[in-house]
Amino acid sequence: MSTPPLFLVDTLPRDGDFVLDGPEGRHAATVKRLRPGETLTVSDGAGGVATCVVDAPEGRDALRLRVTERADVPAPQPRVLVAQALVKGDRGELAVELATEAGADEIVPWRASRCVAKWEDGPRGEKALARWRNTVREAAKQARRPWVPEVRDPVGTKDLVELLDGALGLVLEGSAGQRIADVALPRHGDIVVVVGPEGGVSDEEMAVLRAAGAQAVRLGPSVLRASTAAAVALGAIGALSPRW
Repeated sequence: MSTPPLFLVDTLPRDGDFVLDGPEGRHAATVKRLRPGETLTVSDGAGGVATCVVDAPEGRDALRLRVTERADVPAPQPRVLVAQALVKGDRGELAVELATEAGADEIVPWRASRCVAKWEDGPRGEKALARWRNTVREAAKQARRPWVPEVRDPVGTKDLVELLDGALGLVLEGSAGQRIADVALPRHGDIVVVVGPEGGVSDEEMAVLRAAGAQAVRLGPSVLRASTAAAVALGAIGALSPRW
């Protein structure tokens, strides 16, 4: 039996009937073609979920739903923030899509020194950031996640260091001597996973991150792309910590 599809709403219904309309209602009614009696889940993206049954169509692009169960899902612990260096083309969107499906709690676009992609301030940078945010939202729905990760504004290395304050910082580096499995992961608090660009993290940046307490770790014997490393790290952290 398949998991019911998830749709995101601004305000979660408490009980009774309500109408799912707008883009989510259109998707449920015309793309998913949900019919009376079928089950779906709605979420506010902040842990609140409601299991619903379709009562009837409400016009062409909306459905009237009946709430059958309401729950609040706790946020995962420890939290995992992914500092993802900007990568060229659509690989950046692939990176945040996979990281979201693998369980990232927050995504921070990182303007690393060796980034080929450049998000300048202004309309072009805002458009690129909007694509990441939309990708994360859709990936969270696909993964049936009741928590939608926040995508922060882009940061430089100085701001990235501030995120490491009080957190366990893990810089993914294929040549690192320490395996991620060798790190003692906390049961609570924040883990910041730093993913470099195609050209890797520079020596200068690595020195700054190490000075802030971050550790270089490798995931395994393979060399991973900048677009897939975060998802693999999240899988390892999920298995090695209480998250899974």
